[in-house]
Amino acid sequence: MDIRRLVVPLRICFGLLPIVAIGCQFLIHLRLGLDVVNFFSYFTNLSNLMAAVTLLIGAWMSLKTRESIGFDVLRAIATVSMVVVGIVFSVLLRNADLGSLEPWVNAVVHYMMPCVIVADWVLWPPHYPLRFRELLLCQIAPAVYLTYVLIRGAWIGWYPYPFFNPAVVGGYGNIALYAIGIAGVFLLGGLILFWVAKRLKA
Repeated sequence: MDIRRLVVPLRICFGLLPIVAIGCQFLIHLRLGLDVVNFFSYFTNLSNLMAAVTLLIGAWMSLKTRESIGFDVLRAIATVSMVVVGIVFSVLLRNADLGSLEPWVNAVVHYMMPCVIVADWVLWPPHYPLRFRELLLCQIAPAVYLTYVLIRGAWIGWYPYPFFNPAVVGGYGNIALYAIGIAGVFLLGGLILFWVAKRLKA
């Protein structure tokens, strides 16, 4: 069977999976009386929802004769973000207390979906050449997110991740080091993904 015929059903299935997983976890979050904004302040949740939307849009776009440069940029942002989600969780958070996070939801959002979104990138690479400008666009979302987390955290005293909490890591200087390291992962991950896409389209 030509694997290209599977693109629509696979993108729909894996596009719906993180929505279901995050939706179930959100209901648990509400039942425990926890803050709604906090739930959607986790980069994991935001990135998985972006990946879900990207896959669902991709299922529709794949029915057209060709995809758009805008969609390829969206794919790049979602894919780079999910790669970072998988790497950062495995390196910094694998042994952390995950609270009420269901094990199966954890498996979906931290392990399965990063692999799925990368597989989608490799099996169906972007149609348009992605350049350094698009790579820089992939860095905007994490920069905005970090700014939001630090401002909101200083205001309410809550941070979604311990490495962004100055009281845990020993001040904003150490947060800057973590931020630089994670930014490096974003940049390196993007460079590798863009190189792979270029090689596959060559």
